[in-house]
Amino acid sequence: MKKLVITGGAGFIGSNLVRLALERLPQMEIVNFDALTYAGNLENLAGLESHPRYRFVKGDVASPEDVAKAFEGDVAGVLHLAAESHVDRSIQDASAFVRTNVVGTQVLLDAARRKGVAKFVHVSTDEVYGSLGATGKFIEETPLAANSPYSASKAGSDLLARAAHHTHGMPVCITRCSNNYGPYQFPEKLLPLVISNALENKPIPVYGDGRNVRDWLYVQDHCEALLRVYEAGKPGEVYNIGGNNELENLYLVKQVLSLLGKPESLITFVKDRPGHDRRYAIDASKIRQDLGWEPAHRFEQALPKTIEWYRNHEAWWRHVKSGEYRDYYERQYGKRS
Repeated sequence: MKKLVITGGAGFIGSNLVRLALERLPQMEIVNFDALTYAGNLENLAGLESHPRYRFVKGDVASPEDVAKAFEGDVAGVLHLAAESHVDRSIQDASAFVRTNVVGTQVLLDAARRKGVAKFVHVSTDEVYGSLGATGKFIEETPLAANSPYSASKAGSDLLARAAHHTHGMPVCITRCSNNYGPYQFPEKLLPLVISNALENKPIPVYGDGRNVRDWLYVQDHCEALLRVYEAGKPGEVYNIGGNNELENLYLVKQVLSLLGKPESLITFVKDRPGHDRRYAIDASKIRQDLGWEPAHRFEQALPKTIEWYRNHEAWWRHVKSGEYRDYYERQYGKRS
């Protein structure tokens, strides 16, 4: 059976993608390759351990030996999501971002080229484009202008993926998405932090004046787009993936509080993040026109749905916040290394 390797499959987007790929690609074995750093959580995939077409491989994308284990057998494709992704952490120490996002991507590209994979989808972010003014949107031809160590490392990995196609003829596609939200998102990110803190009646930190604008994309829609690119994307092309939901952070926080019946007095304005980009907005017309994808979830319905998921999965986010989620790996596979 042919294999599809999904890197970072124990993370937020990756775990949602693993579940969708098992459903949509019945002819493929899905290999989840994840290092299980702090954001890797196998509780996201509870119940799949005995699935006949699912295999978990623990390893580091920057280790050729670990990558070789994940690439055993007939690997037909790679969906590369593994990345260090939290801007605040990159500001504190960028070294892990360079290792995982840049070096790791090159190691994977080298392994995929040796294997002769039929498609390599490199999953990136709209943050590589930098910051927008009050108008306009990012298109695929927008020059890269990364402003944080995180986005700079992703821009570097994008260029390596592009070079693999142009130099070696590798069947590489690059995707750049806007802010995701939905089930299994690590609670250091804005929406799950706001929801979980509100449920606990704890202060909700908001950077600066809260007027930073982001485009919000439901994670299921993103995963559908990634599978569409994997199946039909043209090698060498970049595809922007956006939700067409531009919202100020402060507005989003107030919406969550309103839906939870919590007071706005929980909002606590904190010192702004250094170099905080003011506005992102994605023009996703290319993927819509070329591949027929468009988001299926309206924000007005998906936000309450997301909030309800966190309400109903309190044990999950409490395990993450306390660190207990790490015990799940030990119960299933033995001591963490």
